[in-house]
Amino acid sequence: MTTPDQPGGQWPQQPGQWPPGQQPQGGYPQGTPQYGYPQQPTPPQGYPPPGPEGYPQTQYYGQPGYPPPAPAGKSKRGLVIGLVIALVVLAGGGVGTWFALSGDDSGAATPTEAVMNLANSVGNGDVVGLLSSLSPAEASLFTDPVTDVTNELKRLKILDESADPKALSGLQITTANLTFDEAAAEQVNDHVTITKLTGGTITITSDPAKLPLGGDLKDQVPSAKPDVETIDIAEEVRDSGEPVRLATVKVDGEWYPSLLYTIADYALKDAGQKWPSTSIPAAGAASANDAVKQLVQAALDADVRRVIELLPPDEMAVLHDAGPAILDALGDEAEPSGAKILDLQTQTSEVRGGTRATVTSVRIQAPSGAEFSVRKDGDCYAVEGGGENQRLCAEDLSDQIESQTGELLPSAVVDVLDNLGSGILAQGVGVITTEVDGKHYVSPVRTFVEQGLTILRSLKPEDITALLRAAN
Repeated sequence: MTTPDQPGGQWPQQPGQWPPGQQPQGGYPQGTPQYGYPQQPTPPQGYPPPGPEGYPQTQYYGQPGYPPPAPAGKSKRGLVIGLVIALVVLAGGGVGTWFALSGDDSGAATPTEAVMNLANSVGNGDVVGLLSSLSPAEASLFTDPVTDVTNELKRLKILDESADPKALSGLQITTANLTFDEAAAEQVNDHVTITKLTGGTITITSDPAKLPLGGDLKDQVPSAKPDVETIDIAEEVRDSGEPVRLATVKVDGEWYPSLLYTIADYALKDAGQKWPSTSIPAAGAASANDAVKQLVQAALDADVRRVIELLPPDEMAVLHDAGPAILDALGDEAEPSGAKILDLQTQTSEVRGGTRATVTSVRIQAPSGAEFSVRKDGDCYAVEGGGENQRLCAEDLSDQIESQTGELLPSAVVDVLDNLGSGILAQGVGVITTEVDGKHYVSPVRTFVEQGLTILRSLKPEDITALLRAAN
């Protein structure tokens, strides 16, 4: 990691960008982003997080597409596992996958019963009730953003007004005769058990014509006949020699299927590691502001244990349980940056499921002792350090975008970039925190989704039209 006082160091390139922190490597579940302040990622390709590397990635809002077929001549096991993970979350992919919690959020008496409850909901076409089968914290994590995202996509006319987050459209996934080897179930600890799916079928029916896309976007989707594919799980199990693993967690005496634990279980298995016998306890901060500040400092210090401690103990329980394995995999590879957060201030506002902590100022000391700061002032950012003072506002950014891309891109696309940059500057970079038992934690998944919402809120309907026309 370079800092401004080191050869080749650049700090910062743009207001709102700071060196990222350390991220656990080695195939562990997605959940701990590259912490750094503040870093603007690319638009989210959907949520919740993708499945294990090498398995098909489910498509979500705004992305026409479905789980891809397996390459010819190869086992469909990856597709099976990808679909099972999809079933655990929201029964498939495509713009037409809409979901919300039903009123029934009860668990099950046993791990196998928990997974069967979920499978029965899918098999009956009950997508509305599907997420209520997940553990409560995961269900909330994945459903809280649905209304906000749907409203933004309607505003941008990516979706038409008929799009309903409580109705499945365009894709249907059904299951039949699922069987489990209960004797082979693995008890990881007192609250996590891995069930083994051994048989049954999964049938995927897709109909692009039923996707509730907006007019301009719908015209871009080629017409196609409905497609039906059925996968025999028993056949795939025979080909691979092992059953499909599904994680379940116990909460308040009842069992629920878990997407995040399923992903982590496969990641650990692929890495040749077992579930740790101990976990990293949660240790939150006194306020949302302190949680953000402490996490950024922990990232700069390469203190992955402290980063995990500052993650929500309910939503990110999986990273607390898998934490010792993550630390073991990292070893001594992560090196502290030597930079120190001297001050960090945020402006907080309540959002669905948590608190948005918008960073308004940050002051950092480089290893050499030199200090640098960034301060948000309306839709402007003031950067001070190294004897220089710079100020960048939305209007300045627009001029820069036009001067650098005006001759390369159509004027309508330049306007899109203008709106995007100006919107992000005006909103600022928000980190989502949650409160559990009086302590505050940083939610990586909610923060990731908020970055996507920040981008969506920055765009106008005509921007989507301009991008579609430029693509043709």
